[in-house]
Amino acid sequence: MAIRPRVLFLCSENSCRTQMAEALLRDIVGDELDIHSAGAHAGELDPDAVLAMQEVGIDISGAQTKIVDPYLREKFHYVITLCDRDQERTCPVFPGAIWRQTWPVKSIHGHQAEGVSRQVAVRLVRDKIREHVHDFVREHHHTEKGKQRSTWN
Repeated sequence: MAIRPRVLFLCSENSCRTQMAEALLRDIVGDELDIHSAGAHAGELDPDAVLAMQEVGIDISGAQTKIVDPYLREKFHYVITLCDRDQERTCPVFPGAIWRQTWPVKSIHGHQAEGVSRQVAVRLVRDKIREHVHDFVREHHHTEKGKQRSTWN
């Protein structure tokens, strides 16, 4: 059996952005990837993120927030950071990855500072993450012509 590539989404609290990213990627690829998310701190699952994901048919209400520490001893093919260390000092650093990506996704608070309501801010963040997830799949997923087998690079 082939090893499933492992993906880790990182952010400050694992309460909103990373939870949505994990769920959106899993919704597209199913169990082709071993997908995880974590934060520097385990905050409370954001109820507005739960509602925003329900709007696109994905239920994250049972998701648990997690801290990054237990994952530090593990290897991941992809580590994707959804926070900006220049703006969010608690954005975690992760050493064990083959490929690293940073997705520039403005925080909910960043949108709110521009006068956007919290619910609209969460939807904007969700939609931006969804764009990044689709780009990630297009860039890294390959299906051989005429075959059912797919590969990841």
